[in-house]
Amino acid sequence: MTSFTVRAPASSANLGPGFDSLGLSVPLYTTLRVTPQAMTEVVPLGAELDGTPHDESNYVYRAMLLAARRAGRDLPPARVEIETEVPLARGLGSSAAALVAGIVAGNELLGGPLDDAAVLDVAAREEGHPDNVAPALFGGIVVATLDKLGTHYIRLDPPANLGVTVLVPDFELSTSKARAVLPREYSRADAVHALSHSALLAAALSVGRLDLLRHAMQDYIHQVWRAPLVPGLSDILDDAWRYGALGAALSGAGPTVLCFHDTREPTERLHAYLHGVMTKNGLTGRVMDLPIDPAGTIIERG
Repeated sequence: MTSFTVRAPASSANLGPGFDSLGLSVPLYTTLRVTPQAMTEVVPLGAELDGTPHDESNYVYRAMLLAARRAGRDLPPARVEIETEVPLARGLGSSAAALVAGIVAGNELLGGPLDDAAVLDVAAREEGHPDNVAPALFGGIVVATLDKLGTHYIRLDPPANLGVTVLVPDFELSTSKARAVLPREYSRADAVHALSHSALLAAALSVGRLDLLRHAMQDYIHQVWRAPLVPGLSDILDDAWRYGALGAALSGAGPTVLCFHDTREPTERLHAYLHGVMTKNGLTGRVMDLPIDPAGTIIERG
């Protein structure tokens, strides 16, 4: 087998009420270059991966082994070079991109015994939920569930004129810390609110009703509890629409915040507002406009 490259995109999960079930992909990539050889080498490259393991304990290589385990095969040795544009522990699916890229690379190294459904199921069960791994694998916007019978999903093409603005603060927030603040039980009213708004959000995205996003993205399941961990989040959720956002949400477990915007409209006012929120809260970070990545994970051979 000749060398090949696997590229998996970053992702933003939840989008407000779609907790652990709804996400989209954005064009920031984790890239693996895999070259079959006599001995295994794991080579993280770039400042983003400083401090990550240079051996078989690396998360990407362990993901490759998951593909081999599902296929019931031994993984052939290879040199695996890893690079990423996805900021770590920022709520943009860095672990999901690494996981999906690794599973896809392991499957390719084995000759492709797993189909897409099996790759998704392996990734979702390892991650514990499919909201990041499904869009990282398939691109676009994905609604997905995980249960005893399997991982089930519907991929949506992004609506016309829907773009993404992300505020990426210069501090990390671990998913475990963000999950630890969530309550163990919810009221019936909060459950009904989450169900109705996640259904409205999925429906609005599927038919391109951009006018409904601000209303559909309301959430009481996780964002209200995580707001103290992300200074300025509550202000953005309440007020970003006044500055051109179609809707706003905490991206995954945070601290990145995602705003939808209409690509036909300028985003300068929204950028200025988001920078102002960071300044008000003593934070620094980046604000970027991004399209929704349509392709998901790709393999380039040779």
